[in-house]
Amino acid sequence: MKPHPLTLAEIQAALTGLSGWTLERDALAKTFSFETFRDALAYMVRVGFEAEELDHHPEWTNVYNRVSVRLNTHAAGGKVTAKDVELAQRMEKVHPHLP
Repeated sequence: MKPHPLTLAEIQAALTGLSGWTLERDALAKTFSFETFRDALAYMVRVGFEAEELDHHPEWTNVYNRVSVRLNTHAAGGKVTAKDVELAQRMEKVHPHLP
Protein backbone atom coordinates (compact mmCIF):
# COMPACT_ATOMS: atom_id res chain seq x y z
CA MET A 1 0.00 0.00 0.00
CA LYS A 2 1.37 3.38 -1.03
CA PRO A 3 1.84 5.78 1.92
CA HIS A 4 -0.31 8.89 1.76
CA PRO A 5 1.04 12.39 2.36
CA LEU A 6 -0.07 14.14 5.53
CA THR A 7 -2.10 17.32 5.25
CA LEU A 8 -0.55 20.61 6.30
CA ALA A 9 -2.74 20.56 9.42
CA GLU A 10 -1.54 17.04 10.30
CA ILE A 11 2.09 18.07 9.80
CA GLN A 12 1.65 21.19 11.94
CA ALA A 13 0.02 19.11 14.69
CA ALA A 14 2.93 16.64 14.58
CA LEU A 15 5.46 19.49 14.75
CA THR A 16 4.01 20.66 18.08
CA GLY A 17 5.45 17.50 19.64
CA LEU A 18 8.79 17.68 17.81
CA SER A 19 11.05 20.28 19.39
CA GLY A 20 13.16 22.19 16.88
CA TRP A 21 11.74 20.49 13.80
CA THR A 22 10.39 22.56 10.91
CA LEU A 23 8.67 21.95 7.59
CA GLU A 24 11.07 22.91 4.78
CA ARG A 25 10.42 22.18 1.10
CA ASP A 26 8.08 19.21 1.71
CA ALA A 27 10.28 17.66 4.41
CA LEU A 28 10.62 17.61 8.17
CA ALA A 29 13.98 19.18 8.97
CA LYS A 30 16.23 19.63 11.98
CA THR A 31 19.91 20.05 12.83
CA PHE A 32 21.13 18.19 15.91
CA SER A 33 24.22 19.45 17.74
CA PHE A 34 26.63 17.36 19.79
CA GLU A 35 29.73 17.85 21.91
CA THR A 36 32.08 16.11 19.45
CA PHE A 37 32.27 14.49 16.04
CA ARG A 38 32.32 11.11 17.77
CA ASP A 39 29.00 11.89 19.49
CA ALA A 40 27.45 12.96 16.18
CA LEU A 41 28.68 9.79 14.49
CA ALA A 42 27.38 7.61 17.35
CA TYR A 43 24.00 9.28 16.98
CA MET A 44 23.91 8.52 13.26
CA VAL A 45 24.77 4.87 13.88
CA ARG A 46 22.11 4.51 16.59
CA VAL A 47 19.44 6.23 14.48
CA GLY A 48 20.47 4.05 11.56
CA PHE A 49 19.16 1.03 13.46
CA GLU A 50 15.85 2.82 14.10
CA ALA A 51 15.58 3.79 10.42
CA GLU A 52 16.31 0.26 9.30
CA GLU A 53 13.64 -1.11 11.65
CA LEU A 54 11.12 1.26 10.05
CA ASP A 55 12.50 0.57 6.55
CA HIS A 56 12.69 4.34 6.20
CA HIS A 57 16.01 6.05 5.69
CA PRO A 58 16.77 9.73 6.27
CA GLU A 59 18.49 12.22 4.05
CA TRP A 60 21.18 13.55 6.35
CA THR A 61 24.58 15.14 6.47
CA ASN A 62 27.24 15.38 9.13
CA VAL A 63 29.72 18.22 9.57
CA TYR A 64 31.91 17.86 12.65
CA ASN A 65 29.47 17.96 15.62
CA ARG A 66 26.24 18.57 13.68
CA VAL A 67 23.82 16.22 11.97
CA SER A 68 21.31 17.86 9.64
CA VAL A 69 18.27 15.78 8.76
CA ARG A 70 15.50 15.96 6.15
CA LEU A 71 12.65 13.47 6.23
CA ASN A 72 10.12 12.83 3.50
CA THR A 73 8.82 9.74 1.74
CA HIS A 74 9.82 9.07 -1.87
CA ALA A 75 6.94 6.59 -2.33
CA ALA A 76 4.53 9.44 -1.48
CA GLY A 77 5.94 11.80 -4.08
CA GLY A 78 8.55 13.30 -1.76
CA LYS A 79 5.95 14.46 0.76
CA VAL A 80 5.77 14.06 4.54
CA THR A 81 4.00 10.92 5.78
CA ALA A 82 3.36 9.25 9.13
CA LYS A 83 6.62 7.31 8.61
CA ASP A 84 8.56 10.57 8.66
CA VAL A 85 6.88 11.67 11.86
CA GLU A 86 7.62 8.28 13.46
CA LEU A 87 11.29 8.44 12.53
CA ALA A 88 11.55 12.04 13.79
CA GLN A 89 10.03 10.94 17.11
CA ARG A 90 12.53 8.09 17.37
CA MET A 91 15.38 10.46 16.55
CA GLU A 92 14.27 12.69 19.41
CA LYS A 93 14.22 9.76 21.83
CA VAL A 94 17.75 8.70 20.85
CA HIS A 95 19.28 12.20 21.01
CA PRO A 96 19.15 12.85 24.77
CA HIS A 97 19.97 9.26 25.71
CA LEU A 98 23.41 8.93 24.16
CA PRO A 99 26.18 8.07 26.59
